[in-house]
Amino acid sequence: MSDIAERRESWRTKAREVAKNVVAPRAAEIDTEGEFAWDLAEAYSKHGFLSLLIPKEYGGMDADVTSFCLVAEEIANVCASSSLLVIVQAVGTMPVVLGGTSGLKERVLPRLAKEKGLICFCLTEPDSGSDAASVHTKAVLQGDHYVINGRKCFITNGGVADFYTVFATTNPDKRIEGITGFVVEKGTPGLSVGKTEEKMGIRGSNTTEVILEDVKVPVAQRLGDEGAGWWLMMRTLNRSRPAIGAQAVGLAQGALDYLIQFAKGKGLGEGKGDSLGVRFKLADMAVEVEAARALVYKAAEMMDEKVKGTPVQMFSAMSKYFASDVAMKVTTEAVQILQWQGLTKKHPLERMMRDAKVIQIFEGTNQIQRMVVAHTLLKSK
Repeated sequence: MSDIAERRESWRTKAREVAKNVVAPRAAEIDTEGEFAWDLAEAYSKHGFLSLLIPKEYGGMDADVTSFCLVAEEIANVCASSSLLVIVQAVGTMPVVLGGTSGLKERVLPRLAKEKGLICFCLTEPDSGSDAASVHTKAVLQGDHYVINGRKCFITNGGVADFYTVFATTNPDKRIEGITGFVVEKGTPGLSVGKTEEKMGIRGSNTTEVILEDVKVPVAQRLGDEGAGWWLMMRTLNRSRPAIGAQAVGLAQGALDYLIQFAKGKGLGEGKGDSLGVRFKLADMAVEVEAARALVYKAAEMMDEKVKGTPVQMFSAMSKYFASDVAMKVTTEAVQILQWQGLTKKHPLERMMRDAKVIQIFEGTNQIQRMVVAHTLLKSK
């Protein structure tokens, strides 16, 4: 086994142990209470899950995208909400890693890696939704600082973050070329948290509005040049969408594993009494989960190998939407097979089905992902 393979397997093993011993006993409670799990954040920080993509020079784990996906998958196998904490930390961090000055990196990244700090990614707005180019939040340069005004919504970890990666327009006429990224620290005057969303799924993830009213941000906290925000977003999302796909694969695998054990215990799928067609359904589910897993890790491998050009973006989008569609299909079918029991909280499948629906929507709806894939195909030679 190569060194890279050994490191990846080490991350998988560690994540599997944490999922089994720390996350699984809390999964149902986290969903019921709908509150941020600070104890899991503590455990994740201890094991390096919250600094996976941060370079070693800043105290991070310097893991590759494949390892990132493996951690997300293993935790999602028992709790998708708990997996999202690992993902959103990386999503908020990547624009800093990719676009921050050395001074900004020195200020922010060690706090995330060594001091259990949390960061979030502020892009979505009430009037733009999945259309990331239609950012209305404005940042106006005034001397040595910017003044930011706007409202973000559906921001994961918005109410618990220490840092906010915020995208705003510095030149509305330029659309995507006018978008710029900034890092805003908790406690900055004018930065506040709005309502907390009550969601149908992924309930253990804190999701809020983030409000910016005349927030002054020094030029030194800008991410890259003015107008570089769109490309920072895309480079970040290309890395995170396979992880969202991995989250969906882990969720689907967890539902399938549970269903198999239930079917064995009840004698479903055996002999001529298989009136529900369970055997064929199990086979189809297993094939679809493996297909989704293969696509997710193909996209991750392309990122790790630094493949250039649009195929990376296309496979990233493919992995997210295909895997989350599979998760929705598998969990829905699993609930159907359990019939009335599948609707009860006695079994985790109803929670998994609700979580799967959320994954189809966040990080760019699956319709948007299909548009990315189609656009890439149609413009290729």
